[in-house]
Amino acid sequence: MVGRETLKALDEADVTPVTHREHDDIDSVILDVENQEAVREAVDGHDTVVHLAANPNADAEWDSILSTNIDGTYNVYEAAVAADADRVVFASTNHTTMMYNTVKPGKRGTTVAGSAEVIRPDDVFRPDSYYGVSKVACEALGSYYADWHGLEVINLRIGWLLTEDELREKQDMEEARARFARALWLSPRDWRDAVRKAVGVSIDESPLTLHVASRNDDRFLTLTETIQSLGYRPRDNSAEVLEDSP
Repeated sequence: MVGRETLKALDEADVTPVTHREHDDIDSVILDVENQEAVREAVDGHDTVVHLAANPNADAEWDSILSTNIDGTYNVYEAAVAADADRVVFASTNHTTMMYNTVKPGKRGTTVAGSAEVIRPDDVFRPDSYYGVSKVACEALGSYYADWHGLEVINLRIGWLLTEDELREKQDMEEARARFARALWLSPRDWRDAVRKAVGVSIDESPLTLHVASRNDDRFLTLTETIQSLGYRPRDNSAEVLEDSP
């Protein structure tokens, strides 16, 4: 879903979609992000790379995370440098800090049912999974390539991208999980706005690490930095969606 919404956001730009497998409705370059030469060929000639490829399973074991998420991201950064690209927009995650608000170790992806601790992008990492750890490592890679190679790097820590119907469905789960959905919800419309801004606006510092969620009443990820740095203007709110539900 993140990939398709990203393509919608960049519909008028000169974009080369890259996918892991063939899709009937997407004319894409098909490759494995672990194949360094193939990644270099795909990135060559492009000014900006939006890197979304990853194993996103928060329950995945280490071996299945390492090669795709960390080695694959290394390949993307190496390709960006070889292509003399200007910017890499990296799809990071809320899981880099989710232990701040996880009910208990071993029960991932659930937040306290009451008040939650506010999280800012510069807070110390507290990943809740090997997936979160891999994204921490990839943000560190971005910092390295920004400092050593002058790349503009923007890490977008994505909340939970769901349609409105999917958000409503999550409210049938236990309250801690339902609240997690309300707090982290990112509407497709708001994601499209964020990725357009991340690709197009001028930035004053690099790397930038920013939260991307909708303007939810239950939100505990700060958006001030995203608003100030990118001009992000989230329009949707999980509370309003659920209030209007039949």
